[in-house]
Amino acid sequence: MKSLHPKSLSFLSQLKKNNNKPWFDKHKPEFDEIRIQFTEFIDELLVAMKKVDPQIGTDLKAKDCVFRIYRDVRFGKDKTPYKIHIAAAFGREGRRGKYAGYYIHIEPGGKNFMGGGVWMPEAPELKKVRQEIDYNLKDFKKITEAKSFKKTFGELDGEKMKTIPKDYEANNPAIEILKHKSFLFGCELDDKTVLSPSFLKKSVSVFTELSPFIQFLNRAMD
Repeated sequence: MKSLHPKSLSFLSQLKKNNNKPWFDKHKPEFDEIRIQFTEFIDELLVAMKKVDPQIGTDLKAKDCVFRIYRDVRFGKDKTPYKIHIAAAFGREGRRGKYAGYYIHIEPGGKNFMGGGVWMPEAPELKKVRQEIDYNLKDFKKITEAKSFKKTFGELDGEKMKTIPKDYEANNPAIEILKHKSFLFGCELDDKTVLSPSFLKKSVSVFTELSPFIQFLNRAMD
């Protein structure tokens, strides 16, 4: 069973302190080892999750899912060239696309994160998701208010509107859910957990718990 490289978090901690090209170039062989092992980890995770969620693309590979370490510094005040985390997203279309998917984020200091959903969908997809929740609130709550689901993920996350969405009334029983502009659930993981030999098993367990929510969203957007 594949695990993360044992130096993953220590390397990222050092990168945070030395976020510059000369340092990174000097330590790139070390990063390459970490990246390769993370990619292999994601490939194994994909094999397991394709059995859980049939909506995940059958031809999807880790190379389609793992994000680059290089930051886009063209727009924003932060000009540091490298991300201080490694991450991957997967679903129907890898790390891109309109559909809901799964996300894993590795960052030292207990900032590790696993979760998923749909972030700021375009207006047509947002309308479909809201309509599906409105029509099938019972099914949505059956998934998201299940005891094990609540224990793992807590409450629905994502930015909300301050006003009532168009076409809905304030007394709609789903109105607080319908105010969301993103529909996300996630959980944080400590550093010890992500470096343990059983982290792949843990990841499959967490994402399996999340999969009914992801599939609900994607059925809505079809």
